[in-house]
Amino acid sequence: MTAAAPRGASRAGSRAGSRVRSRAWLGALPLLVFAALAFGLPVGALLYGAVTRTEAETGATALTGEHLQRSLQGPYLTSLTGSVELSALTALIGTLLGVLVAQAVVTSRGGALRSAVLTASGVLANFGGIPLAFAFVATLGMSGVVTRAGSLDRLGWNLYSFTGLAVIYLYFLVPLMVLVIVPALDGLRPQWREAAQNAGATTWQFWRHVGVPVLAPSLLGGFVLLFGSAFAAHATAAALVGGSVPLVTLKIADALSGNVLVGQENVALALSLDMIVIAGAVMAVYLPLQRRSTRWLH
Repeated sequence: MTAAAPRGASRAGSRAGSRVRSRAWLGALPLLVFAALAFGLPVGALLYGAVTRTEAETGATALTGEHLQRSLQGPYLTSLTGSVELSALTALIGTLLGVLVAQAVVTSRGGALRSAVLTASGVLANFGGIPLAFAFVATLGMSGVVTRAGSLDRLGWNLYSFTGLAVIYLYFLVPLMVLVIVPALDGLRPQWREAAQNAGATTWQFWRHVGVPVLAPSLLGGFVLLFGSAFAAHATAAALVGGSVPLVTLKIADALSGNVLVGQENVALALSLDMIVIAGAVMAVYLPLQRRSTRWLH
């Protein structure tokens, strides 16, 4: 009698846990339906357009890999490579600068400075598009205030170039990195630093053997997040450089509008599919790193 009671209680608890999990899935069902409609249908339409073609004479639709192949050749491949290079460079610089700013904020004694920097970072990280491009044109353009005051044009400065576009991207990528890395820096326990000091370790040794290894998942996660943000940016680059800098988002817009060649809509869909694959690979790296960082720092 006494042995049967725990087994019965265990089975009852298992059934109760199953019911709770099923209710949790029901609660998440509206979100899943919304995600399927908002993301699944567009991705399905992209995939369908990228791998099919319609015969002009008969109107019949057939499968083809021509659009995907063309998206990885010639100027399309150049634009895809240019976007990857720009995103990787700005993400790397943004990660380094963001960590330095975040470390200064975390170690500062003034709470007002921390609040001001985090508030400003939240605003600047979401400030982009055409207004940001116009702000930089007025500041660092050919006739910009800072350009004239510092005679930057004589030094070879050109806002409407790869370098100028990278500077603009850093304007919103650095604040984004600050927002991402500050919680991770807060998670570094003071006891670890004190233990390292008691063992005779220098500040450099602490960061080399303790700080950086613990923060590595957050740093890499922040890097891939910045990479994805820069890779998907379009409005700022479109308003600033047009087609002078090869970027995949600009090439997609040109193909869809027929600015260069007519009838390249399916190639634009294939380019969009290429971007989704790259973004998916980035998120596949970011999510495991984020979980690992949370497990270490909490």
